Amino acid sequence: MTDSISIEKTQAAVLRFVGWLDQYGETSYDHQSYFASDLGRSAKALYYRHRLFGTLAVSPMILSEAFVPSARRLFWKPQRFPIADAHYAMGFAFLSRVLGEEKYYRRAVHFLEVLEESRCPGYERYCWGYPFNWETRNGTMKEGTPLITTLPYVYEAFREVYEIDRNPKWLGITQSIAEHALLDYRDSVTSPHASTCAYTPDPNDQGGVINASAYRAYLLTKASVDFSEPKYMKVAERNLNFVLESQNQDGSWYYSMDGQRDFVDHFHTCFVLKALAKIECLTGHESCTKAIERGVRYYVENLFSEDGLPKPFSRRPRLTVYRRELYDCAECVNLGVLLKGRFPVLDHVLATVVNRDEWQKSDGSFRSRQLLLGWDNTPMHRWAQSQMFRSLCFLLYQAKQGDKLESVGKEQVV
Repeated sequence: MTDSISIEKTQAAVLRFVGWLDQYGETSYDHQSYFASDLGRSAKALYYRHRLFGTLAVSPMILSEAFVPSARRLFWKPQRFPIADAHYAMGFAFLSRVLGEEKYYRRAVHFLEVLEESRCPGYERYCWGYPFNWETRNGTMKEGTPLITTLPYVYEAFREVYEIDRNPKWLGITQSIAEHALLDYRDSVTSPHASTCAYTPDPNDQGGVINASAYRAYLLTKASVDFSEPKYMKVAERNLNFVLESQNQDGSWYYSMDGQRDFVDHFHTCFVLKALAKIECLTGHESCTKAIERGVRYYVENLFSEDGLPKPFSRRPRLTVYRRELYDCAECVNLGVLLKGRFPVLDHVLATVVNRDEWQKSDGSFRSRQLLLGWDNTPMHRWAQSQMFRSLCFLLYQAKQGDKLESVGKEQVV
């Protein structure tokens, strides 16, 4: 397979998706719809407390997800997701720059206005989380709890649109987000030079989740550069060092350093690598460069199947009921574009994933999962319609900027 990516075909796929989104609307079911209700959360909580009885309790949801995924509508309701709205805002901002059409800029602004309204209540500074109660091994995370893993996307969304219209309102919101990220999350010291940050503002949150610290390190590094404010960088450096010190000898990262969640999966690996790539771009941090090189080597050697497509895990936490995940493909594209030209094998992976068209349905939406038998065709904005849209728009934007772009006949390829 050629490592070229057709810009025309990619743009056509994006525009088909926009047509679908116009018709479908901005709310959807979710990966967590099975467990968002009181009944679903109770079953999941039992699973965490007592594996045998809990497995029996969650088995109807798991079997439905594996064989009748459209039945998730019986368990919960469609909702709007701030993390998806942020991805859509960024995607439309990129698209407006690529095509020069006002309507896409207006669509990006629309999603920012939605985000203004959906911020978490009860917090002085701007922040966002999930619109449902999320059952975790540590108990119930209440609806509207801010999440450090959501904040960077919203920060980037407001920043991308600010780069277009220079509206000081968007700049003020990004500074509020940065202050929230700086002040409202607990740091726990892990070494003389490193600290892990909490996932939420809960004072009992001990941290340990590696991508959470990577997200915060990037957000605060970006804010330090954007606002020429060293206080952000000081905290960012300790979170970054935690991420760097947590990298395994083989180049991988576990999900968490808590001694329990030591699985290695595709999209969380991408989360860590893309944060490091963005920090490296902003600062030229040499340790980031070395970690990226080791991480990419592990990534391409262990998190892809023989056919070159992403596989969910290299080290599984449990039995899985699907073969492939749209989220993995979306994050693979995003990472591949960020690092394009540096790793030939990653360039090949990027082309392989983008050139496979079976993930997009005829209506323009993307399939959510390839199951053991068939597909999960339930569109879920958070998982990961919005992420794939944003990644493809980012690819088009980078190509427009001249990143490795060449012309072959009448067709542009990247």
